[in-house]
Amino acid sequence: MLHEALLGLAPDGSPRHSTALLAEVERAVSAVGGWQGVGRIAVGLGPGSFVGIRIGIATARGLAVSGGLPVEGVCTLDALGRGLADLAGPDRSRLAVLDARRGEVFAALYAPSGERLWEPLVIAPEALAERLAELPAPPLAAGPGALRFRDELASRGAEIPGDAEPEHRLAARHICALVRGADGPDDDNLDPIYLRPPDAQRWRERDTPQRAE
Repeated sequence: MLHEALLGLAPDGSPRHSTALLAEVERAVSAVGGWQGVGRIAVGLGPGSFVGIRIGIATARGLAVSGGLPVEGVCTLDALGRGLADLAGPDRSRLAVLDARRGEVFAALYAPSGERLWEPLVIAPEALAERLAELPAPPLAAGPGALRFRDELASRGAEIPGDAEPEHRLAARHICALVRGADGPDDDNLDPIYLRPPDAQRWRERDTPQRAE
C-alpha cells in the first residue's frame, strides 16, 4: 500500500465527498509517480450514502475516460468483509454491517473462504439478530452498523471487535484487492448498489395525493 487517507467530516458535520475526493486522488497518484503508474481504477458501488455513491462512481468514470484507464467497481460490503479475513481466521464466518440510517443496516454474510452466504440486504437490526440466531455458529461482525447496534447483534452471539479496531473501517485497499483478484475489468459493471429507494423518492410518494379508484 503506497497511500491511504481517511476523510473525516467537515466542521459542520457534513461529508466531504465533493470537496476533498479529487485532492486525495491526486495525492494517491503522486505516491505512484504520476498517472503513468496507474493501471486501473477501482471504486466502491455501495450500499451506502446515495450522494457518496453517485459522486464516487461519477468521479471514477471521469478519471477513467480522461486517462484511458479501465475502471471496475465492487460492493462495499464485500470489501468490508474482506477486511475481516485475518481476524476471523480460516474457520469463522464474517458479517459486514453498515449503518443504513432510518433504524436499518446494510449487511452481508461471508463464508471463511470469502464466498457470500447472504446476498447484500437492508434490514432492521433486530431482524438481523434473529437471522444470526439461526446460524450454526456465530460470526465475527464489523462495520459502523455493528458498532451502532452492538447490543442487538451480540445478544445473538456475534463477536464484535472493540470500537477502535480498524476492521470497522471500509478501507480502499480492500476494494483494490478485490478488483485485483477479479477475472478482468468490466467497465460496464458500475451500477450503484442502493438496496432501497432514496429519501427524495419516499418523500415524493408520501406527499403525492392518492387518487381513489
